[in-house]
This record gives sequence, structure tokens and C-alpha cells, in this order.
Amino acid sequence: MSASDVGAEKGLTVYGTTWCPSVRRVRRFLDRRQIPYRWVDIDEDAEGRAFVEQVNNGMRSVPTIVFEDRSILVEPSIAELAAKLGVE
Repeated sequence: MSASDVGAEKGLTVYGTTWCPSVRRVRRFLDRRQIPYRWVDIDEDAEGRAFVEQVNNGMRSVPTIVFEDRSILVEPSIAELAAKLGVE
């Protein structure tokens, strides 16, 4: 996936790993509010991992969240994510 592909898919995309506490917290937040999202495990998906590294200056910073408007949040707090989504 290239930078030009960011937001090519409709909705929210969460890039992360299954073992990261911050990623688990974000996914739990989205699941509890029934907010649909596409999940990309960067440990399993080489294109996803490359994308995360590209947008984070070579770092595998997760969660990296891409919104439908093509904006990106990296390692947001739950408050930041809620504000961006317009939910509590």
C-alpha cells in the first residue's frame, strides 16, 4: 500500500499488532461502540507494515489509524480518538 492509497478504502483502518496494549485498548473502544473498522495486523501483513513504517518515518508505531478523510492518528489517546470520531 502506498501513501496515495491512504484512505482508498471506505471507513476506518486500524494498523497494529495483537500484542500491543495500546492497540488492544483502541480496538476495545471501537468494538464497544460498534464502530466498524478494517484491521491490519502488521506482524502478518507486509504491505501494512511497510505503510506504517512509511508514514511514521521508519518506525512501527501502532496503533496507526487512518480515517475516511485520509487523516491519520498515531498512538492516540482514547480521548483524542473519541474527539476525532465525535463520540464519548
